[in-house]
Amino acid sequence: MEECRLYGLKSHDCHVFMQTLIPLTFRDLLPKRIWDALTKISHFFRDICSSKLNVDHIERLETNIVKTICKLEMIFPPLFF
Repeated sequence: MEECRLYGLKSHDCHVFMQTLIPLTFRDLLPKRIWDALTKISHFFRDICSSKLNVDHIERLETNIVKTICKLEMIFPPLFF
């Protein structure tokens, strides 16, 4: 890390950064409902990319992503989607 910049990140490093660090970064900057929706979408992508998944977990992810998308649709304008 030089001059507050990150160098040498591979694509996997960027995914980990987006899935874990960004929700923590925005926690105090965004209103709770927006932060909650962004965190849930981040957790969805983290879980879907995990090395082990079972049927129960996938069914729970499927149910939760529908609720998360509804929350995002209430926050962002329709043209965003």
